[in-house]
Amino acid sequence: MTKITVAALQLAFGEDTAENIRNVSELVREAAGKGAEVVLPPELFEGPYFCRVEDEGLFAAAKPTAEHPSVIAMQALAKELGIWIPTSFFERDGPHHYNSLAMVGPDGQIAGLYRKSHIPDGPGYEEKFYFRPGNTGFKVWQGPEQTTFGVGVCWDQWYPETARAMMLMGAEILFYPTAIGTEPHDPDLDTSRLWRRAMIGHAVSNVVPVVAANRIGTECGQRFYGHSFICDERGDLLAEFGAEETGVLTATLDIDQARRHRAAFGFFRDRRPELYGRLVQDI
Repeated sequence: MTKITVAALQLAFGEDTAENIRNVSELVREAAGKGAEVVLPPELFEGPYFCRVEDEGLFAAAKPTAEHPSVIAMQALAKELGIWIPTSFFERDGPHHYNSLAMVGPDGQIAGLYRKSHIPDGPGYEEKFYFRPGNTGFKVWQGPEQTTFGVGVCWDQWYPETARAMMLMGAEILFYPTAIGTEPHDPDLDTSRLWRRAMIGHAVSNVVPVVAANRIGTECGQRFYGHSFICDERGDLLAEFGAEETGVLTATLDIDQARRHRAAFGFFRDRRPELYGRLVQDI
């Protein structure tokens, strides 16, 4: 029987990059101590969510993958603990900038790089100013217990196409690091329940467990709403936080059971790709 223990981290971030990395590292250690084999921190955990404004000075924080302090720290920690850490960071690649994720393996090496595919642009989330759309395509990795997992980053998590593409590539767990909170243009709009429903929908329609990690805290008037969670392949919540908790969520997923449930539902057996051409037409 194939089982894997996963973890999602939830915490607030300040201006001190070193302190943020230390705080994440402490929670990673706690998660590993609880048996987690894959530990998911939130998106862009090196500092505050800077994309709320357009400021060219903030490009200075971008670094090449091999030089980014978040990546370097998680490489050392993953090797020490023998775990996987999907690590979100602000990447500079020559003249280009990406919202990227380094898949750090238990040997401390980077197993691969994913660049966020869907880039939002709106009040408080002005990412198109900073990031090019990713050019890696969707990615999956073979992790512990010969289990394959995929990672989408924040805005990717709203797209059913992202989840389905990773599933067709063999994903058996979906991970989503996130930075999302209040909407400056509409203070009365609370998207936390929509955010969670969208990903639980991916879990149900793909019969796959989902792990989502979000930040908390208030940054320059923008409140990040947490609600990190882990659900199983039926969309049932196995572990969850509210809007204020700092800590570690863990759950043990039965991958063999999910495989049986996926086969029995027939969603992939009954697909009709020949009818889906309209989905890839930009008209």
